[in-house]
Amino acid sequence: MPYVHFRITNEGATTEQKAALIKGATQLLVDVLGKNPATTVVTIEEVDTDNWGIGGETVTVLRQKKG
Repeated sequence: MPYVHFRITNEGATTEQKAALIKGATQLLVDVLGKNPATTVVTIEEVDTDNWGIGGETVTVLRQKKG
């Protein structure tokens, strides 16, 4: 039973985009490894940008600097 976990920042991914990630990841496992889509689990975790750091700063701060 394959398990795929996406962790993304909570910046407005739409329901349609999330569905596309789930469908695409499932299909990739079918195509590449011959896995059964009925037993493939895909989860998406959305993390607030205050809780995601890169290079010693939160993504919130980094986004503000780019703005």
